[in-house]
Amino acid sequence: MSILIKNGHVVSASEDFIADVFIEGEKIVAIGKSLNTQADEVLDATGKIVFPGGIDPHVHLDMPFMGTFSSDNYETGTRAALFGGTTMVIDFILQTQGDTLYNALRTWQKKSEGKAVGDYSYHMAVTDYNDRTAKEVTDMIEKEGITSFKTFMAYKGALMIDDGQMVQLMQVVKKNGGMVTVHATNGDMIDSLIAQNRAAGNRAPIYHYLSQPEVTEAEASARFADMLHYTGCKGYIVHLTCEGALNAVRKATLRNQKVNVETCIQYLLLDASLYERDFEGAKWVMSPPLREKKDQEALWAGINQGLVNVVATDHCPFTWEQKLMGKDDFSKIPNGHPAIEHRVELLFSEGVNKGRISLPKFVELSSTNAAKLFGMYPRKGTIAIGADADIVILDPDKKHVISAKTHHMNADYSGYEGMELKGKVENVILRGKLAIDKEKCLVEPGYGKFIHRDKVC
Repeated sequence: MSILIKNGHVVSASEDFIADVFIEGEKIVAIGKSLNTQADEVLDATGKIVFPGGIDPHVHLDMPFMGTFSSDNYETGTRAALFGGTTMVIDFILQTQGDTLYNALRTWQKKSEGKAVGDYSYHMAVTDYNDRTAKEVTDMIEKEGITSFKTFMAYKGALMIDDGQMVQLMQVVKKNGGMVTVHATNGDMIDSLIAQNRAAGNRAPIYHYLSQPEVTEAEASARFADMLHYTGCKGYIVHLTCEGALNAVRKATLRNQKVNVETCIQYLLLDASLYERDFEGAKWVMSPPLREKKDQEALWAGINQGLVNVVATDHCPFTWEQKLMGKDDFSKIPNGHPAIEHRVELLFSEGVNKGRISLPKFVELSSTNAAKLFGMYPRKGTIAIGADADIVILDPDKKHVISAKTHHMNADYSGYEGMELKGKVENVILRGKLAIDKEKCLVEPGYGKFIHRDKVC
């Protein structure tokens, strides 16, 4: 099977030009002006932007949480991602405390194998670090192609590891060529504030926000950076939301340290005023919570200063019925919101079209940097000869409105309901196969492939 994309505005993280792209099998085999070649299918991309398929390195599919499961599984979640121009996701495997990493891996393989529509990989969340876990960490990197390890500085008793365990994990991960990623919030402080609010009868969604003030994230981010500096391990802060946490990363650069940072599209566009909508605010209950306007400004600036490397989603959707589990107590509202489908178009419309970022920066944030950081570049994350043919064709002038009535995620509300965007994904090619053609998905569950990742250092 071959595809010829004609006359597209081709954009990568480093280049921006008009060209044809020829695809044969699963790979890009030629890029040039007016390619004289025959193809099984020709796509006219005149006036359209052609860029690498998006990589969302922070999603939670079919994830157990607070007595329920996130409402998108590998089939519905990766299909929705494809509709929005994301051709690959990295999901989080959660080790059960007292159990092994390999048992957790087998659980997630059952969730994904034969079901994923788009490509995928895993981060391994280490929630119980000990000598056995240390050996398994080495095996994950050397044998399984899982080179990133998630840690939690919150959720004591379920997911959190202490600082001593964190340092030991960093030492093993550094030795074997991996990366430690972190949910950086001060769990003890948050637990105390939640308990205080509940005792005072404060049960509305806004108290979810008020129980996680900026200082809880700023302090944990600085502490994580210090541990990375001590061990020399490569690290990555997931879903960074606020100016205080970003300043902790900025301060680390003064000692010539590089801490990789991800934010999520919601933190760039939405703010904490949404929690004032009585229980409707539950739609945006996530951890960390939405922040203030000044934090949005800091994050956009951090992107252009090179401090923020990736824009992800932390896609963890729940239906409204599931959210109602916390109607009488904010601490029982399942944390997360649906976003996997809209990240690329939101970032283009609100970032590129509004002059906040350049087109190459858009590609960096949505695809290339994730591929580089997590051991997939140049197979993924770029338009180059020999790369996987994961390509998005976007009409930059087409307007559309986000709505739960038309999105493909398994969620009956949208956190962006009624928002008009300029820029619409029209075609998506995944490993050489036309996967999305305007509003139709042309690939079946099982087409998505697990991507074995390389060492990152």
